[in-house]
Amino acid sequence: MSHDLDIALLRTFVAIVDTGGLTSAGKRVGRTQPAVTHQIKRLEEIVGHTLFDSNRRQLSLTRDGEVLLEFARAMLRLNDEARERFAAPDIAGHVTLGTPDLYASYLLPDVLGSFSRSHPNVEIQLRCTRSIHLHAALERGEIDIALMTNQPDFRRGELVRLEPLVWVAGAGSEPERRKPLPLAVLPQGSVYRHHALEALGAAGLQWSVRSVCDSIAGLQAAVLAGLAVSVFPRCAVTPGVRCLDEGDGLPKLPPIELVMHRKHEGVSDAAEQLAQYIAAQLGDKPARASSPALDK
Repeated sequence: MSHDLDIALLRTFVAIVDTGGLTSAGKRVGRTQPAVTHQIKRLEEIVGHTLFDSNRRQLSLTRDGEVLLEFARAMLRLNDEARERFAAPDIAGHVTLGTPDLYASYLLPDVLGSFSRSHPNVEIQLRCTRSIHLHAALERGEIDIALMTNQPDFRRGELVRLEPLVWVAGAGSEPERRKPLPLAVLPQGSVYRHHALEALGAAGLQWSVRSVCDSIAGLQAAVLAGLAVSVFPRCAVTPGVRCLDEGDGLPKLPPIELVMHRKHEGVSDAAEQLAQYIAAQLGDKPARASSPALDK
């Protein structure tokens, strides 16, 4: 490789992978489909390797493409952090951010790390609990902002992203074959629980709650032990867990809404900057299948 890698080419490359196609990637980076195709050809010339398989009906990365993707994400992250650091206003302050433990563990580590490097004078305190408790804490003014799962009785928040819900079971067990279906669920008031029971009822399937857990860690323990089937957002699916679908006899689930809320009294510049940063970062990273289809 005799030329330096171009950030613009890498951004287009990552956009294709994240959005699943040339047309949608072009919309993200502000280029036409022919221009996107030209950029990928140019990137392949620079690295000296083919990045995508030749199957035109299914857009998937070659092994070299998978290797470059990791470098590309890291380079874009550093580029964007540097740009953000020098472009952002010099803000400082303390922000109390509320979020369920699930999002704190699976969605926010990289986002909060990047924000902290760009805004070293903003101190972030995390408060992790279920969304229903976070909403009450917001109403009392105990936290500044909250990323949480939307519920019908919440006041309107800023929609950040739609996250798919999936049925899950332990990789070494088949609890989905038992009658009635054993379930591990969150307590009453959980949107995950509501969607699961409503879908099972509409499908006419019998079920039995075998485990009620107040955290994702408890649900994971029940699932990995083979005790029950549960419902996870796709972002929380980890090794050792199998995703189940209609082929396993389980009904399709609707996605959940991740929303950003701010306290009634208004928030500081630091809190508003963090809220906007989280929304932009998570909204820009939709859940994707491993082999997205090519949309031409």
